Amino acid sequence: MKVSVNPFLPLNEYIPDGEPHVFDDRIYLFGSHDVANGSRYCEAGNYVCYSAPLDDLSDWRYEGEIYRNEDDPLCKEGFSDLYAPDVVKGNDGRYYLYYTIAGGVSATASGHNTPIRVAVCDTPSGRYQFHGFVRNEDGSPFLRYLPADPAVINDDGVIRMYYGWGLSMVAAGAHSQRREVKMPRNRFIKRMMLRAVETRLFGRTTKELKTYKDDVMGACHVILDDDMCTVRSEPKKIVESQFFSQGTSFEGHGFYEAASIRKINDRYYFIYSDENSASLSYAISKYPDRDFEYGGVIINNGDVGYNGRKKEDRLNQTGNNHGSLECVDGKWYIFYHRQTNHSTYSRQACAEKVFFDENGKISQVECTSCGLSDGFLKEGEYPAAIACNLSNGHMPHITNAICDEDIPYITQKDDEVYITNFKDGCFAVYKYFDLSGKYVLSVMIETDSQGTLFINEDEKIELRKNDGYQRYDVSVNFEGKTALKLSYKGEGSIDILSFEIKREKES
Repeated sequence: MKVSVNPFLPLNEYIPDGEPHVFDDRIYLFGSHDVANGSRYCEAGNYVCYSAPLDDLSDWRYEGEIYRNEDDPLCKEGFSDLYAPDVVKGNDGRYYLYYTIAGGVSATASGHNTPIRVAVCDTPSGRYQFHGFVRNEDGSPFLRYLPADPAVINDDGVIRMYYGWGLSMVAAGAHSQRREVKMPRNRFIKRMMLRAVETRLFGRTTKELKTYKDDVMGACHVILDDDMCTVRSEPKKIVESQFFSQGTSFEGHGFYEAASIRKINDRYYFIYSDENSASLSYAISKYPDRDFEYGGVIINNGDVGYNGRKKEDRLNQTGNNHGSLECVDGKWYIFYHRQTNHSTYSRQACAEKVFFDENGKISQVECTSCGLSDGFLKEGEYPAAIACNLSNGHMPHITNAICDEDIPYITQKDDEVYITNFKDGCFAVYKYFDLSGKYVLSVMIETDSQGTLFINEDEKIELRKNDGYQRYDVSVNFEGKTALKLSYKGEGSIDILSFEIKREKES
């Protein structure tokens, strides 16, 4: 297998919320569609698809646009942004795309009280056509609980849909960029506050809320008819939101959003974004609609929790996370997304290899630059933007915002994607290389001042002010599996475009 880096799609592509699926002899990635330097989620207003052969996960092919917001009648009502989709093969052999639509043209347009939509196509990556919306048996829109983030599985002929949403106090605090938000401890006051949220944010009437035996937040399961639209079972809540997970295995990891479902060895794995927002967690059950138990965190896009790392020591700017598991040629991967462009609106697809123990448990994996590679990175030329860790030592968690903090970040200008605002105390890390011996590291840098770039704390490059990118060379020793760390000390700010590692010639 050839080398595949993170992000594994072209650097000018922004596909978050990835749902990977193997159909026949290829793996397909379905997801939302952001834009560079975006101002809101899913701003592209369409879905595009990429696929790769199962024996070469470095060879991703652009399949083109598969669906546009204008294909949905709801677009005419002020909704234009297509949110996190999923695709499933129906019993009729056709492929069905499930999604929600919200926001965009109308700032007040909410997806919390509109039905999940369905489109259909004869092939996984062809042009989908609007098929309808998820509905009750009487034809009315299905709106029980919160119809968001649909995930669908064909379970030996039974079409199961998982969906839902729940508030995250971490995300709510991140809306205000690091202001802490807490719910009151008093149960009565908390219930009253949540009822206000259910009416104002979710558009539910007091009369309707009385028909629920619990709250409207959380992850739910229903069975769909063969028409792929009609709900033929009562919704069952399988994971509570953080407000009602106390005393359960989910305490501290209640359901926030990003529902996804996989059936692995006769057990159901429910993958979701937990209340901590940047983490993808999972739950396991022998049953599709009950008895789920918390399994753990699979990945956090700032490596929080990995080897005990605290949130104040996150290694990237973090934001929401969404993705799922897929098996390719006997190897399992978790697909997720990272934040770029100094905001939460330009997210890129990444993936990491994961491992199951004898009990079916998954340990948390770290963010790396080699991702889908069957092995480690070798000598060659790489874009600086494949850094798996990018930090100034105190990176923020941001939600629904353009960041207002002075941090290093990956950005795009015209066709160039690079690291910018790299100032004193900043570092970028690339994991992992497998090299032994002496190599020449060449780094393309533009700087407005002077300073020192340190390489793995051992070697250094003295930088000087220059217009345009300047190539700087330094000799570096590598000994087996190692990370490459670039850190800066000095004045002003530098931009890093790329670097090359090649074996040093013997004199």
